[in-house]
Amino acid sequence: MHSDTASATASVTASHPASDPVSDTVPVTASAMAPDPASAMAPGTASGAASGAASGAAAPGAASALARFLRARRALRRPEELGVPAGARRRVAGLRREEVARLAGVSTDYYVRLEQGRERHPSAQVVDALGRALGLEPDAVAHLHRLARPAPRDRRTPAAQPETDPGLLHMMTAWPHTPAVILDHCLAVPAANALGRALFAGHTHSDDLVRLVFLDPDAEDFYPDWEQVAADTVAGLRDSAGTALDDARLGEVVAEVSARSAAFRELWARHEVRRKTRGSKRFRHPLAGELTLHYESLTVNSAPGLQLVVYRADLGSPAEEALALLGSLTAGDDEDDTSARTRARPHTRPRPRSRPGPWGHPA
Repeated sequence: MHSDTASATASVTASHPASDPVSDTVPVTASAMAPDPASAMAPGTASGAASGAASGAAAPGAASALARFLRARRALRRPEELGVPAGARRRVAGLRREEVARLAGVSTDYYVRLEQGRERHPSAQVVDALGRALGLEPDAVAHLHRLARPAPRDRRTPAAQPETDPGLLHMMTAWPHTPAVILDHCLAVPAANALGRALFAGHTHSDDLVRLVFLDPDAEDFYPDWEQVAADTVAGLRDSAGTALDDARLGEVVAEVSARSAAFRELWARHEVRRKTRGSKRFRHPLAGELTLHYESLTVNSAPGLQLVVYRADLGSPAEEALALLGSLTAGDDEDDTSARTRARPHTRPRPRSRPGPWGHPA
C-alpha cells in the first residue's frame, strides 16, 4: 500500500458542498474521497473547541458528522438495488438526494438540510426510515442514532483511559492455550496474555491493530485475507469511536494513518460501521504457520470502552496444533507478569511475499 497514492479510487463516495443543487448532478472526483478531517476529531480545532463550553451541549461537530455519514452512505447505495434505472444522465455515485428522501418518506428539502448540517436532530422515526432507505445494517443504524442524538458530555474533563481490572488480567494469564487481548476505543492493545502477545508479536505495531493493518510492511503477509481485515478494522474503529469527535488520540490515529495509507483514507471515507462481535480470521504466523482462529469480542463492564477479544481453534485442527506449538514457545512468559502487560517480542519474521492488494502495500 503506497500511502502517497493520490489517485485513490473515487468510485465510492461523493461529498457535496452546502451549495449543491438538489438535483445532485455533481460528478464524483478524487477529492470526494477525502476522509473526515482529523481536525474535526481533536480538541482545540475549529470544530472541536468551537463548541460551547461546559454546558454539556452536543458539539457542532456532531452535526457535520451526521451530514458526512449521510452523504457517504448515500453514495454507496446503488440505484439498481432498488430497481431504479441508473440512466445515462446520472452523474453521481449512488442515489440522488430526492430518491433517498422519497424512500424515507420525508421531503427533499428536509433531507437536503440534513446533508448540509442545517437540520441537526432528526427524530428516531426519521432516523430509522433513513436507515431503511440507505440499506444500513443494525450497527450502522445504531451509529446513525448516536450521530442524531449524541450524548451530552462535559468538555472540561477529557475522557480518561479506562483502567483494566487486575482480576481480569490475572484471569487472562490463566488461559495458557487461548490467545486473549484487550482493545481500547482506538483498537490499541493495552494488555494481552502470553499467547495473545505471541500471536501478534514481531511487527512494528504489534500493540496497535489499526497501525499494524495499514502501516506494517508485512501486514498483507500476516493477514492472508488482508482486504477483508482492513475493511473490518476501519468499520470496527468507526463503531468503537462512536461520536467521540473531540477525542485527541482518535484524531491522531486518523490523521497519521490517513496521511500514510491510501487504503485507510478510502475505507474511512465510506463511513461503514460494524461492531466487532465474533467471526473467524486467518493468520500466517512466522513460527506457527498458517492458522484459522475463531474469535469472540466481549465488552468489559468494569471498564467501558475496552473489549476483550478471545481466540480459539477448532478441536483437532491444524490450528489447534499450531497454537500448542506457539504456547510451548511462550510457556512461562506470564509467570512473573501477573498484569499480562503487552510486550513486544523480537521474533525475526520471514521476508513477506510480494502480493500487491487493490491499494498497493503498506507504507
